[in-house]
Amino acid sequence: MAHPSQLGFQDAASPVMEELLHFHDHALMIVFLISTLVLYIIVAMVSTKLTNKYILDSQEIEIVWTILPAVILILIALPSLRILYLMDEINDPHLTVKAMGHQWYWSYEYTDYEDLGFDSYMIPTQDLTPGQFRLLETDHRMVVPMESPIRVLVSAEDVLHSWAVPALGVKMDAVPGRLNQTAFIASRPGVFYGQCSEICGANHSFMPIVVEAVPLEHFENWSSLMLEDA
Repeated sequence: MAHPSQLGFQDAASPVMEELLHFHDHALMIVFLISTLVLYIIVAMVSTKLTNKYILDSQEIEIVWTILPAVILILIALPSLRILYLMDEINDPHLTVKAMGHQWYWSYEYTDYEDLGFDSYMIPTQDLTPGQFRLLETDHRMVVPMESPIRVLVSAEDVLHSWAVPALGVKMDAVPGRLNQTAFIASRPGVFYGQCSEICGANHSFMPIVVEAVPLEHFENWSSLMLEDA
C-alpha cells in the first residue's frame, strides 16, 4: 500500500498493474527527454548572440520536427493500446464476485456459491486494533484466491460509486441500473486497500475496499466457514 511522502505508484500486485507501471516509466522517460531538449533550446536561444543562417530557413529541420513528434506519439500509442485491450480481456474466470455500492458501504456476493454474501463497512477509528489502518480497514474483507482470474461485477444501488484498488490495477465505475465488469489476477498473497473513487455524498471518504488474496486452500476453508455461518 501507499506510504507517507510516496511519489510513485504502489507496488504492483497483478500482471496488468505491472504493465501499467512499465508503460508509466516508458512515457515518463519520453517526457523527460523532450523537456530536456526544449529547455536546452530555450537556454541556447536566450544566452547566445550568434545567429545560424541555416536555422532561419531550413527545409530539413522542418521535416525533422514534423516527423519526429509523429514517431514519438506512435511509440506512446502502441503500448498504450496494447494495455488497454489487456485490461478488457476476461478469459475463463475462476471466480465471480459482485460488488454493489451503497451509501456508504460495499456489499459483496460470490455468485458461484448458493448463499455467500456480506456487507463490508469501515471500522470506526475508536474500534481499530494495533496495526490496522485508519479509514482503510473493513469489518469484512473481500477474500479471493491468488493466481486465479477473478471477475468483478460492479454496480450501485443508489448513486454513482467507483470500485478501485490501485495495487491490482483495477478501477470500475458503479452505476445504478448498469452492470460493469472488470477482472484481475492477484499475483501474490496479501491485503490490498482501495477506496471509492467517485464522489458519492457526505461519507464518500468512509467506504474503503479491502481485498485479501490467499492461497486456494485457504480460500476454500474461508468459504466453507462463511457458508456454515450463513
